[in-house]
Amino acid sequence: MIKSEVIGIDLGGTAIKLGRFRKDGSCLHSLTVPTPQPATPRSVLDVMVEALAQIDPHHQAGAIGVGTPGPADAAGRIAKLAINLPDWRDVPLADWLEEKTHLPTVIANDGNCAGLAEAWLGVGLRFGNFILLTLGTGVGGAIILDGKLFTGRTGAAGELGLITLNPDGPICNSGNQGSLEQYVSARAIRRRTGLEAEELGKRAKAGDSQALEFWESYGRLLGAGLASHVYVLTPEAIIIGGGVSASAEFFFPAVLAEISRRVLPPSRAGLQLLRAKLGNQAGMVGAAKLAWQRVYEYS
Repeated sequence: MIKSEVIGIDLGGTAIKLGRFRKDGSCLHSLTVPTPQPATPRSVLDVMVEALAQIDPHHQAGAIGVGTPGPADAAGRIAKLAINLPDWRDVPLADWLEEKTHLPTVIANDGNCAGLAEAWLGVGLRFGNFILLTLGTGVGGAIILDGKLFTGRTGAAGELGLITLNPDGPICNSGNQGSLEQYVSARAIRRRTGLEAEELGKRAKAGDSQALEFWESYGRLLGAGLASHVYVLTPEAIIIGGGVSASAEFFFPAVLAEISRRVLPPSRAGLQLLRAKLGNQAGMVGAAKLAWQRVYEYS
């Protein structure tokens, strides 16, 4: 018998978000708990299990989905690595949670979860083919092709922030050099300007010319990176999420102009550039969608 609820979990470096969801996407109960420090795999597991008991005391959920800050294997069982969490390499998180909860569990990269969320309940709902970039501390991504999440042969596809923008640019935590992430993440903005993206957004809103010039320059860099994705995938839409997207009004025009300049018209025909709808809940919502998919696999 298929239970009427699932749980979505978004594992972050500072917080773990959990939500209990119905099949229509409505959230019945949500909870945020601090990520243990250091965030070793076993300590994170213990915190998750305690939080699950709080969010689902009457065992209404039939499956669990988890978004992790790094790639998972193609089967959605193993967290391959998480650059900003200690000792996270080949962690069998799905097996561990199933052993503790007796619920079918699936895991995925948090960027992929955000893409699933936007396809399910967000602005991606009306598109069969789109890409999503999350502009935060790093740059995550997701690819939706023909209405389905594309993760490639090994489960690691969709790292859209790790393409090379400048072969001589700053070293990336991924091991790449001059990746898009090194130019458009919140960390990159701070390194370049000494200011937070939120502050630059406030200054731009107040008409500060230097802030406005920064966002135009930022938009050109982002547009140059996105041009490569457009040529490869010819999406109907590019959806931008993450904290930096709060200033989208100041850099979207430059992004579109750069894509128009770099990409041939047949590859960008009808392309839309949109802000994500679900904000910092996207990882949790997308993880719940993964869980619903797993419920039906087990039914």
